[in-house]
Amino acid sequence: MPEPADASPKTPLIEIDRLGKEYDEGGRRRVVLDGATGSIGAGEIAVLVGRSGSGKSTLLNLIAGLDRPSSGAVRIGGVEISALADRERTLFRRHRIGFVFQFFNLIPTLTVEENVLLPLELTGRRGREARDRARALLDEVGLGDRGADFPDRLAGGEQQRVAVARALSHDPPLLLADEPTGNLDLETGLQVLETLDRLVKQRGKTLLMVTHSDEVVGLADRVLRIEAGRLVEQARAS
Repeated sequence: MPEPADASPKTPLIEIDRLGKEYDEGGRRRVVLDGATGSIGAGEIAVLVGRSGSGKSTLLNLIAGLDRPSSGAVRIGGVEISALADRERTLFRRHRIGFVFQFFNLIPTLTVEENVLLPLELTGRRGREARDRARALLDEVGLGDRGADFPDRLAGGEQQRVAVARALSHDPPLLLADEPTGNLDLETGLQVLETLDRLVKQRGKTLLMVTHSDEVVGLADRVLRIEAGRLVEQARAS
């Protein structure tokens, strides 16, 4: 039987406190999260699983501050992001969170290097130092020779590796990934996972991934499941 997702022995980076989220759908109340509570330690790789419609993406959006909870709180590094005003949440995300999406979300009118530079520029870092950082990250994901190309010139796995470099470029403590291999074939997805896992561990980042993939689950320090609106710890296979 799964156990409640209690605090990690590591210092928590993400704290989820009695989180509730409900929607009004045609005059009917739909409860997605109902008192979800748990934490993810700094430097952990955690995977979030659950059936379709269980609330995985909803929880990720609440942690990112893209949506507000109906009740409860989300704290990241001690900051209650769910209580911040819209502008403050935007700035918090810009400095403290990196994103990896299923469909890459690269900007097609920017080159590969410019896509990686964008988070740096949004945090006020420009010029040679920023470009050197972007190019070093592209080297680390094996695309150092593709910086001048546009995204549509790259294969899917290459685009996702650019997205990983972009997510890390502004050095955020937290990365959120929503089905990062969901749009890739198995072999390509495994290559992207190896890159993501290596870079996150090298830099001591915290990573929370939503997935249905057993390969992604296999990388995790912890597996969390949403059941009946609650967050529970899933036992790892021995």
